[in-house]
Amino acid sequence: MSGSFLKRTSQWNALAIAVGVLLAFSLFLGGASREHMVPLAAIELAALPVLGLGLYRLVATGAWRDHRFLLSLAGLAALLPLIQLIPLPFSLWASLPGRESAVTALELAGITPGWLPMSLTPDRTWQAFLAILPPVALLVAALNLERRVLARLIWALLAFVIVAILLGALQITINSRAVYPWETTNFGSLVGFFANRNHMATLCLVAIPFAAALAGRGLNSRDRSANLRLWAGGLVIGLIIVALGAIQSRFGVLAAIPALAGGVMIGWISSGRSRPGPTILLLFLGGAVGLAAVGLFALDPILDRFDRESQLEGRYDGWLIVARAAQDFLPFGSGMGSFDPVYRSYEPVETLRASYFNQAHNDYLEIWLEAGWPGIAVVIATFIWWGRRSWSAWRAGSHPDRDLQRAASVALLLIAAHSAGDYPLRTETIAVVFALCCAILAGAAQELRPGRTRRREPSPSGQEPARRHA
Repeated sequence: MSGSFLKRTSQWNALAIAVGVLLAFSLFLGGASREHMVPLAAIELAALPVLGLGLYRLVATGAWRDHRFLLSLAGLAALLPLIQLIPLPFSLWASLPGRESAVTALELAGITPGWLPMSLTPDRTWQAFLAILPPVALLVAALNLERRVLARLIWALLAFVIVAILLGALQITINSRAVYPWETTNFGSLVGFFANRNHMATLCLVAIPFAAALAGRGLNSRDRSANLRLWAGGLVIGLIIVALGAIQSRFGVLAAIPALAGGVMIGWISSGRSRPGPTILLLFLGGAVGLAAVGLFALDPILDRFDRESQLEGRYDGWLIVARAAQDFLPFGSGMGSFDPVYRSYEPVETLRASYFNQAHNDYLEIWLEAGWPGIAVVIATFIWWGRRSWSAWRAGSHPDRDLQRAASVALLLIAAHSAGDYPLRTETIAVVFALCCAILAGAAQELRPGRTRRREPSPSGQEPARRHA
C-alpha cells in the first residue's frame, strides 16, 4: 500500500518538476519571436518529457475525458502545420488558390517538381510546429496537477515578473547593451527578458489579476501569512502599474484599467460580494499609488507615444495588404510561418521602407493568411471554450480554486485583446503562460459546484476530503 502511494507521489513530483523546468526555460529563454534558434531549441527539448509524462498521466487517470474539447483544440493547433507539410502531386498543388505566381516562377525556371507540400515555406512551417510543442506540452501536463501546485507556479510567475521589472529598471538606468538579453530589441526601453516592450507589457498585465487572486486567498483566513499575501498582492500590483508607465506600451497603458478592474472584481468576489474589505481597499491603494507615480513621472512620454501616428497608420495599411493576400489563399492558407515572404510579394513598392513588416501585428489576420479557415475555426472554438469556462468560474462563489480561475479568465482575455494589435503569442514566454492559464481555467466546470464557499469542514480523520482535480 505504502509502496504504491510512494510510486504515485514520485510520478506527481516528477511531473510537477518537469512542468516547472519547462516554465522556467520558457520565461527566461522565450522572450524573442525571431533570431533565437538555440534558446527555442532548448525550450522545445524541455517540452518533450513534459508532453510524454502529461499524456501518460491523462491516459492513466482517465482525466482526458474531462478535457476532450480543450485537448482537441490543442491537438488541432499542432496538427495544422503538419497537415500543411503533407506532399501533394504537383497538378493538385498548382490548382490550390494563391499558387499562380509560384507556378509561373517554376515554369520560367524550367522546373517541374513531382510533389510539393501545401505550405509555401515548408521549413518555416516545420519550425512553427516545433514552436507549438512547448505550450501544448505544458497544457497537457498542467491539466494533471493539483491546485496547490498550479498556485505555486503562479507565485513563480509573479516572482519572475518582479525580477523582469528590476532588470528593466537597470536597462533604462545604465542604458547598456550588456543588460539586454537579445541583439534585436527595443534598446533604451524597459523590456526585461523580452525583445519587445509590448510583450513585456502583456506579461505585466497578465500578472495583475493573479496578484489580486493570490492576495484574496488571505481573506477570512486564520493563516499568519494572510496579511503578508494581502500586502504582497497590493505591492506587486502597484509595482506593475509603475512598470507599465516606464514600458510606454500603448496597449499596456490602455489595458491597465480593465486589468485593474478585473483584479478588483476578483477581490470583491473573494470577500463574499460584501462591502469593500481590506483586500479590495489594498488593491485600490496599490493601483492608485502606481497610477499616481505614472502620472507624476511618465505622463509626457506616454502621451508622446500616442501622438506618433505614422507607425499606427503604417500598421493599418499593412493589415489591408494582409487581408487581400489572405483572400487569395483561402480556404487553406499559405502555410504556417509563411507571412514574411508572402507579405513581401504583395507589398506595394510605394510602401517600402528601411524597416520591414516582420509580423502582421494582428495575430487573427496572420492566422487567416497562414492557416485559412481551419485556423480561424480553431480560434473561434477557443473563444467559445473560454466563454463557457469563464461563465462557470465567474458565477461561482468564493473559493481559492475559483479565484485562480477567474484570474486566468481575465489574463486570457488580455492576451487575446493584445493579439488584435500585436503578436504576443508568437513568443514562447507568452504562449506557455497562455497554456498555463488555459489549464487553470479548464477546471472551472469540474472542481466545484457553483456557489460553494471557501470554508470546508474537515473530515473525521482531520484531513481535507479528497476531491477530484482537473
